[in-house]
Amino acid sequence: MSNYEVGSIVEGKVTGIKPFGAFVAIDDKKQGLVHISEVAHGFVKDINDVLKVGDEVKVKIMNVEEDSGKISLSIRATQEAPERPARPAKPRNAGGGAPGGRKPQPQKSQQQGFNTLEDKLKEWLKQSNEIQADLNKRAKK
Repeated sequence: MSNYEVGSIVEGKVTGIKPFGAFVAIDDKKQGLVHISEVAHGFVKDINDVLKVGDEVKVKIMNVEEDSGKISLSIRATQEAPERPARPAKPRNAGGGAPGGRKPQPQKSQQQGFNTLEDKLKEWLKQSNEIQADLNKRAKK
C-alpha cells in the first residue's frame, strides 16, 4: 500500500460503474472508487453520461484506508476547474427598491414623498370613477 500515496496522480482504467460512482483499477491488484461527486466539475446526474467501462482515466488518490485497504479517488481533482462566467453584481437595496427583491412599480402620481394607503385609495377611486364615467359615455353613443 505504501506506493499509493494520498495526493498522487495515477492512470487507471474504469472497471465498473454503479449509480453512486465508478470503480477504477490503478494496477493489476488494486482498485478504488471515484464517487459520482468526484467525476467531473459541475453536477453529474447520470454517471453513464460521463464514463463507461474500459475508459482510461487520470485519477488523484484522495484517501487510503489502511485497515480496509479502500482507496478513494477523484477524476475532477486532476482537471482544471472551468472558469465561472462572471455574474452581474446585484445592487443592494439602498432604499431605492421594493422590499423582498421585487421591482418597484412606477408611480403615475406626480406627487413626491410618502403616500398613505388612504391617500392612494382616494386616488385609485378617483381614477376608477373617471374610467367608469368614460365607459358610460361611450356606451350611450
